[in-house]
Amino acid sequence: MFVGRDGELTALTEALARAAAGEPQALLVGGEAGVGKTRLIEELISVACRDGAVVAVGGCVEIGGDGLPFAPFSAALRGLRRLLPEEIAAAADGQEGELARILPELGPSAGDALGEHGTASLFELTVRLLERVAAGRTVVLILEDLHWADASTRHLLAYLFRTLRRGRLLVITTYRTDDIHRRHPLRPLLAELDRLRTVSRIELSRFSRAEVRRQLHGILGDEPAPQLVDEIFGRSDGNAFFVEELAVAIESGCRSGLTDSLRDLLLVRVETLPENAQRVARIVAEGGATVEFPLLLAVAQLSEDDLIDALRAAVGANILLPVDGDGYRFRHSLVREAISDDLLPGERSRLNRRLAEALEADPSLVRGDESTTRLAGYWYHAHDAAKALPVVLLASVEARRRYAHAEQLRLLERAMELWDAAPDDVRACLRPPDDTEVYPPTAEGASAPLHYLDLLAEATVAARSGGERERALALSKKAMRVLESVDDPLRAAWFWTQRSRLVQDLTRGDGWDELATAQDLVRGLPPSAVHASVLSDVASWGALHRPGPNSLAAADRAVEYARLVGAEHIELNARATRGWLATESGSIEEGLAEMYAVRDRVFELGNLGTLGILGRISINLPSTLESVGRSEEAVAAAELGITLCHQRGLSDKEAWVRVNLSESLFSLGRWDESRAAIDEAAQVAHAPKARALVAVRRALLALARGDAAEAASQVTLARAVFGPHDPQPQHVIAPARLAMVSAARQGRLAEARAEFEQVAAQGFPPGMQRYALPLLCSAAAMEADARGLPEADAGRETILAIVRDHAKRLPVVVPIWRAYDLLLEAELARADGIVAPKLWARAVAAFEALPRPYELAEARHRWAADLLAESADRDQVTALLMQAHTTAKRLGARHLVEETELLAGRARISLSTTPRLAPAPGPEVDAVSSLGLTPREQDVLRRVAEGLSNRQIAEELYISPKTASVHVSNILAKLGVSGRTEAAAMTHRLHLFTDLEPTHT
Repeated sequence: MFVGRDGELTALTEALARAAAGEPQALLVGGEAGVGKTRLIEELISVACRDGAVVAVGGCVEIGGDGLPFAPFSAALRGLRRLLPEEIAAAADGQEGELARILPELGPSAGDALGEHGTASLFELTVRLLERVAAGRTVVLILEDLHWADASTRHLLAYLFRTLRRGRLLVITTYRTDDIHRRHPLRPLLAELDRLRTVSRIELSRFSRAEVRRQLHGILGDEPAPQLVDEIFGRSDGNAFFVEELAVAIESGCRSGLTDSLRDLLLVRVETLPENAQRVARIVAEGGATVEFPLLLAVAQLSEDDLIDALRAAVGANILLPVDGDGYRFRHSLVREAISDDLLPGERSRLNRRLAEALEADPSLVRGDESTTRLAGYWYHAHDAAKALPVVLLASVEARRRYAHAEQLRLLERAMELWDAAPDDVRACLRPPDDTEVYPPTAEGASAPLHYLDLLAEATVAARSGGERERALALSKKAMRVLESVDDPLRAAWFWTQRSRLVQDLTRGDGWDELATAQDLVRGLPPSAVHASVLSDVASWGALHRPGPNSLAAADRAVEYARLVGAEHIELNARATRGWLATESGSIEEGLAEMYAVRDRVFELGNLGTLGILGRISINLPSTLESVGRSEEAVAAAELGITLCHQRGLSDKEAWVRVNLSESLFSLGRWDESRAAIDEAAQVAHAPKARALVAVRRALLALARGDAAEAASQVTLARAVFGPHDPQPQHVIAPARLAMVSAARQGRLAEARAEFEQVAAQGFPPGMQRYALPLLCSAAAMEADARGLPEADAGRETILAIVRDHAKRLPVVVPIWRAYDLLLEAELARADGIVAPKLWARAVAAFEALPRPYELAEARHRWAADLLAESADRDQVTALLMQAHTTAKRLGARHLVEETELLAGRARISLSTTPRLAPAPGPEVDAVSSLGLTPREQDVLRRVAEGLSNRQIAEELYISPKTASVHVSNILAKLGVSGRTEAAAMTHRLHLFTDLEPTHT
């Protein structure tokens, strides 16, 4: 009988209905052990199955702390594959090798990837698999006992809840509230999930007396006596599982001898079993959450008939349940815990040894993907260091290959614990894995035995990749203490580079001192992979902090050394840095060609080891293109980068690419699309610096649209993340400009000047023109706008002198930099009180040749002002003002709209009619381009003509439905039609896309 829980069941069924309607749902169901979580879920499963949903269940496993990585997801996906083999095969098509890390039945795993990039890819592919399977049917995914979840499972679950956006999917997890103590690792995850509006939490309370009475009626088959209800309610305190155990104990005649001890209560039913059944129960308690029949037969020392009889007795008493064809597990985990706790220390060791010996003799006794991990746990708990150390190391390698870095770290720390206890001859036979991602053996050669430092190195990388950077830093420091007595400069240099990355990640510094130490250690040594990696890191650091010839030279040497030792991964990374630095130093075509070549090579290789470089080049290439004014090319590069990052599961890198896309769209005057891109970036921006860059882009857009207060607020958010610990020029100059302009527009001139003086005092390294020139232009404009204010005269000359001093040092070798230089010259004249329409005419001409509508509109407005001051031709002034006003209104640039209208009002010029301007001759364009559609709008229009909805368009183009809606609105406006149907009809009528089949719309 299902008792109570009406409100909770209603909440679950309503979530099921919303999921069935296409709105993914996530729920956390908590309650103390035995309160009835599983029974509630069973009731929901019945409802879901009646409604035609597909249900998959997976449970977290506690095997003495040796939980299998991704165990609940593996079990649930295995169940889905059993129910929907064709759908799973179609959803996993092309990604079987990666997804096999979680679902081994898909085939052999793909090769190794590097650290956290591989983890992110696996997580994204898993989410996409679930979304695809749930696209056409309702899927209920249930993950039980989250309090036992391994760290990898917790990370994947958090990723799923944060990124799940589509599909008819309901995800439910259960956990014990009484196990979540203050330091429990699940507590931070629960706090994070509570902040997500897409996640709901249900807490189950204990039963009331009336509900206990109803439960007893169901158990006993008759109305219980009031005295019995009072006794059981008082002793169980309303815990549903304890009610059942007490009822069974009393019914079997154990009323008088039953103690109040929880463990004794749980063991009462077990102690009534035959001796063989109790022996089997003890083996299952130590063997894992589910123990296979063949393994039980090998360990129990019973004949097959006797084992079956013992199992039948345990199943008949509701102690064990048969699962997965040939396995058995406890009906309730509390009983398993009680039996395990009741074992004597020597008894536990003996049981684990027998389990280990049986599994070692025949690994086929358990599922293949669990064999090594379970064997490692058995030998470890058998307290046999000689046997445990090798298999624990093998299990750590398997965990790394599955991207279960937290479990890899735990196993490596266990190996370090076993290291000294293991005999010398055992340690001498150990070798580093061939596919290790850390340094190769450096002094002894490829056949060198495993060193304790190798364990520390692997553990450092595992901790960093698993997000435990504090632990990684502690491990690297421990390694440095070991290296004090070892003469091994290459290993030492490797650890110093790790420390450099970690202190930057942890905002403890800029990482240069650590890199400089590593560079000193490898100086003068023969070329090696470590040497090349150090130089590559030095060049990358320099590109961010000190761009210039020294950083470029380091990149050159890194490429050379990497080629000498055949380390293509390091070579590609260094080439990407070299292309970036070369472009910003003025070698535009050569630098960009190298970056494109790196991207093409990474795409050609297509292996997981280059994921990090793929993410990096997807970020740096559009950013570099934008820096030299190639905004349209930058948009194309960013859109391809987003597609690649999305396909490879690099959501953390995707956030940075979308930030860059937003910047280029802003430059092109596509501000609504820019805002949509930054909103999408915010959804996947989990790293602090990515969130800070989102804030900077929002500040830029807010300032341009006239909201100085919002801009200042966003700058404050960004600066709180960037802080003073790692002063990268790009993270200093851009926020300073925004803060300066915000303060000036709000009348705080002294504060604005202080912002400028502070950032200008730090200087502008080579390649910083994209940030420095707009800053200098804004500073000059600020002083020009302040002319005539009583408090402005005192400091003006100082500011203008600083502007001129820096301006003459900045090379302007590309058109965009030259345009800003001309704009700066005109603003300086305005700040000096000089009317110079010719200077503004030059600036306008420069920006007319570039896709920079906002800067062009500002320059036209200033040119019109100077022409009015000279009483020039009013027709020309009118045309300039109307052009500037039209652009400003289209963009939503409120500040520029107001300035333009104010100037027109003073000059008695009407802006209500469109000036008649002769069209400029140009090359012939095709039918689609003649409509003024951007390449992305053309992609969207094609899909509108195919009859796709906004959501379907978003899925195909890897954008959000909101962005798709913005594109569709822009298209309708440009085509002059009222709706999608008219747009599709016009597309087919005009044959805009010749390869489209006619369709009914």
